[in-house]
Amino acid sequence: MSTRCCCRSAGISDSVQFYLHKPIKYEVRVIETTCPSTTTPDSRPDEILKVRDLVKLYRGSAVPAVKDLDFAVLQGEIFGLLGPNGAGKTTALSIICTLLRPTSGTVTLCGKSVVNDPASVRPLFGLAPQELALYPGLTARENLRYFGRLYGIRGEVLERRIDSCLETVGLVGSGNRRIDEYSGGMKRRANLAAAIIHNPRVLFLDEPTVGIDAQSRNMIMDNLAAFHKDGMTIIYTTHYMEEAEQLCTRVGIMDNGSIIAGGTTSDLLGVYPDCRNLEEVFLKLTGKHLRD
Repeated sequence: MSTRCCCRSAGISDSVQFYLHKPIKYEVRVIETTCPSTTTPDSRPDEILKVRDLVKLYRGSAVPAVKDLDFAVLQGEIFGLLGPNGAGKTTALSIICTLLRPTSGTVTLCGKSVVNDPASVRPLFGLAPQELALYPGLTARENLRYFGRLYGIRGEVLERRIDSCLETVGLVGSGNRRIDEYSGGMKRRANLAAAIIHNPRVLFLDEPTVGIDAQSRNMIMDNLAAFHKDGMTIIYTTHYMEEAEQLCTRVGIMDNGSIIAGGTTSDLLGVYPDCRNLEEVFLKLTGKHLRD
């Protein structure tokens, strides 16, 4: 198998390159996926993710992609990180998922510093990027087996976990087919299976339902609701406001690199009573002009 990443190097999809270019570290490490009960004086004990004063200024740019970003995600909730194109969502996720270093600010996941201790943070989360993080020339089972081994899972435990993940996403009957033979919806479901192969405490999803059929979208939504019921913490980005309204316990709306509003849908509708739903609140805050 080639060691070259199957995805083009762009933004959040660099997660695959990170994992595939550093397999030895994960081969020899014992993975601990429970979060310690570490708190600081300015935190709540149920804050599993805390982002404080985060800034990312790319070289050659005069305007930060992320500017003074500040939010927290509680244990077991589904947090929707929403924003128009160019708002800074993908940059923020890239930093949180240890793929980019911030210019300044802090990020902690399960009490561990994402910037100072990334190796301890990575086993705690799963990531399903918008650009598929899979080898197209391998079967779904082969992809899951490869990623599972990177997390130190072996033998019968790994095979049972592969069966469980394929069943979760409705791909048991097609697990031995190559990814490049899959439909768009099947690829998205396989992408989700790869993100949960190690049973992470926190799951990051970057537009997991973009461009797929209604049935696959419905299954993914049902999966996320079930993960939430089982106590998994989910950070979710989407451009479909009806999805966020249906699924998320709280949302944060980003624009120009910062959170400009946040809370439950009911909270936001209470602040903006002229809006009938989350999409109208979103457009009121971010505008209706196109973001290309």
